[in-house]
Amino acid sequence: MQKKSPLYRMIVIAVLLALGMVLPFLTGQIPTIGQAISPLHIPAFIAGLTCGWGWGMALGLVLPILRSFVFGMPPLVAVAIPMAFELAAYAIVCGVLYPLLRGRMKRLPAMLAALIIAMVAGRIVGGAAKAIVMGITGSGFTFSMFISSYFVTTAVGALIHLIVVPVVVLALEKAHLSPNA
Repeated sequence: MQKKSPLYRMIVIAVLLALGMVLPFLTGQIPTIGQAISPLHIPAFIAGLTCGWGWGMALGLVLPILRSFVFGMPPLVAVAIPMAFELAAYAIVCGVLYPLLRGRMKRLPAMLAALIIAMVAGRIVGGAAKAIVMGITGSGFTFSMFISSYFVTTAVGALIHLIVVPVVVLALEKAHLSPNA
């Protein structure tokens, strides 16, 4: 099977979707750790880096909402809907920037730069989506709540993502399993 084919990318996305459905169970017993590590973000980053922005965006939009419907977590309105926009933004930015940067620098620095920019952009998009959702539902969402929930409490998770995601993507590329390799 051609690794650049839509079917191969669809299979990779299906595997990442399955991973995203079960990965939170590793931290599910301790919600504070799960929130800090943000396990649903990992498949979205990997999808954007390996399958491109379109497939990654689709995964990012579907994963938290599907997980909410199937398992009841994350809560649909307060968390899953804003997270869908956040994960989609991560994948779009990674999927667009990584190929552009990879042509100008080595793979690891290109990937790290794409990830860092995507993390900031995705958090801004997620925060904006959360503000809109919370405004519609009549709940408050202040700027200090945004900074705290999207940057302060997720700092450890961001560092973990900057280690885990490149290791996985580079391993996939080295094994010639990445559709973008």
